Amino acid sequence: MPITDDEGLDRLLDADTIAVIGCSTTPGKAAHDVPAYLQRNGYRVIPVNPFADEVLGEAAYDELADVEADVDLVDVFRPSEEVPEILDAVRERHAARGDAGAAWLQLGISHDEAAADAESDGIEVVQDRCIKVEHGRLRG
Repeated sequence: MPITDDEGLDRLLDADTIAVIGCSTTPGKAAHDVPAYLQRNGYRVIPVNPFADEVLGEAAYDELADVEADVDLVDVFRPSEEVPEILDAVRERHAARGDAGAAWLQLGISHDEAAADAESDGIEVVQDRCIKVEHGRLRG
């Protein structure tokens, strides 16, 4: 089952490096402002956006598999219908590299079946919650 309790959410906030799938170059969009907040709070944010070369001063990658650094958490700003493909990429990366052990689906984003499949492969999943809101609530 996806993580919903404060203890589990707080544990995921112990991440150092967060790959943000759908990270936006546009200030004012949640997919830009939330990763910027994470950066300001000490996280290394690695943008995954095939339409950008750089976001928030970090090189952007076309897909999760291209990210060279170890990833602790994958934060997702893409529509729910894209979640199965995204979580498959997280599962593949976790199996191949042993990192990316958690996925955080932002507010309004969920896919129960894909989340269950990811969890069966050892990936912790949060659905339909804003990481900025939860960080502020639990660590602010």
